[in-house]
Amino acid sequence: MSESTGTDKQRNAKRRGPGVLKVMQSILAGAFGVQSDKRREEDFSSHSPWPYIIAGILFTASFVVGLIVIVKLVLASQ
Repeated sequence: MSESTGTDKQRNAKRRGPGVLKVMQSILAGAFGVQSDKRREEDFSSHSPWPYIIAGILFTASFVVGLIVIVKLVLASQ
């Protein structure tokens, strides 16, 4: 019986792709400019860039919509 090493786990994670939580953490860290080099390298070595692209577009759209709603609420209260 062989033991699973850290390298095996990394290979399996690469095949499956990044999890939702990992993508969200990377998007938020990148948006605020606090992404570590290690995490950035992991993101760029991912099998597919599509989860990050889609999450980035969704984050940006929700951020812009949130700002519009806040501005409208502030202007309406004056």
